[in-house]
Amino acid sequence: MKDLKLALTYDDVLLKPQKSSIKSRKDVSLKTNLTKNITLNIPLISANMDTVTESAMAIQMARKGGIGIIHRFMTIQEQVNEVFKVKRAESIFVDNPYTLTKEKTVLDAKEFMKTKGISGILIVDPKGKLEGICTSRDIIFERELKKPISEIMTKNSNLITAKFGISPGEAREILHKNRIEKLPIIDENGFLTGLITSSDIKKIERHPYACKDKKGRLRVGAAIGVKDDFLERTEALIRANCDVIVIDIAHGHSDLAINTVKSIKKRYDVNVIGGNIATERGAKDLIEAGCDAVKIGIGPGSICTTRMVTGCGVPQLYAILDVSKIANKKGIPAIADGGIRGSNDIVKALAAGASSVMMGSIIAGTEESPGITLTREDGKYKVIRGMASFGAAIGRESRENNKDVSKDKEFEDITPEGVEALVRYKGNVSEVLNKLIGGLRSGLSYNGAHNLQELQKNAEFIRITNSSLLENKPHDVKKY
Repeated sequence: MKDLKLALTYDDVLLKPQKSSIKSRKDVSLKTNLTKNITLNIPLISANMDTVTESAMAIQMARKGGIGIIHRFMTIQEQVNEVFKVKRAESIFVDNPYTLTKEKTVLDAKEFMKTKGISGILIVDPKGKLEGICTSRDIIFERELKKPISEIMTKNSNLITAKFGISPGEAREILHKNRIEKLPIIDENGFLTGLITSSDIKKIERHPYACKDKKGRLRVGAAIGVKDDFLERTEALIRANCDVIVIDIAHGHSDLAINTVKSIKKRYDVNVIGGNIATERGAKDLIEAGCDAVKIGIGPGSICTTRMVTGCGVPQLYAILDVSKIANKKGIPAIADGGIRGSNDIVKALAAGASSVMMGSIIAGTEESPGITLTREDGKYKVIRGMASFGAAIGRESRENNKDVSKDKEFEDITPEGVEALVRYKGNVSEVLNKLIGGLRSGLSYNGAHNLQELQKNAEFIRITNSSLLENKPHDVKKY
């Protein structure tokens, strides 16, 4: 007990302001590494929780320059479909566009468009040669649902196409000149190789800082467990072009987590984020197992009760300082996961050595978070729950087995390490992110930092008292 260490968290410290040469917050770069191989344009990640991230959230996170991690509490195919939605949300070049053959019916086309959420289908022969296009305008008023697509489609002879290798700028000119929305890309023999759409061109211009892969698709991550189907799930996610795999386990410094990382890295060429951990030794073991990034946080989340249930954990700021020492030395990014309540905490986490932060409750109440919006007397709310909560365990099992398992004998032995709660509805996540990004840019400017590297170099933490904590907030005034 003699060597008891003092461990601090976000509210225990402030950053001393430093001399700044920054004239505008726009001059601040927020670019960072998610893993040693993937960069982000903002250091923000949406958490792999079933009340936080599915495709809608992941799309908006990537458009802003961050990334979303699709939770694993669904079937493999459902998770793959969520990844597909993100990867197809926008792209410079769609290399596997949706197609049908011309003998399919109008009904087939309508159902296909509805299922895939698209407004047009390219028509090809059995070998993949382009024969035409069928759009929503062709079928919207068509009453003969059994009529073959060949009778209503725009045939190849009347189509505007382009050759493989065309630039986005050239494609934009063709789309504009011909007043068309879709530009099929074909090879010299007329075989379909891809598609460029006007909506994707517009999205590129609207979201210049979007986080994208080499093919211009939005980046997305997905979580896996450490038991049963983790290899099968990983392989399916990789085939869906998932950019990064996140190991989802509460105690990441364990043989289960380490062996899972080793198994995946041995079989697949994919970026893997390991965690959660809170110690330098935990980071060292996961990095040696092959992790491309590590995730920090044992118990700091707003709906996590691990520390109360187990008596174990490390205050988050101390954990970041501890883990980032070894992670930065090894060239492996460290992600601060949990405890983020505002842009001030994000600045402190990054200054302490984290390369990015993962957010849960702060964005859980947004339009893009999964789940319905509840209306109560005092306003609108959404549900958030810890993934180790009792409700999450029942929901997970019920979804996977399609039955009510709440009264099964085995559930009597569950010891929850999380709670379910309501968070106020906050509107679109882009509005929340804009405020966080603005606060983060200001935080860097107060530290005289043009980028995150300079922030970590210039950062000087000071410990504060409870009186200082009260002084941080509005005081001695009446709110109105």
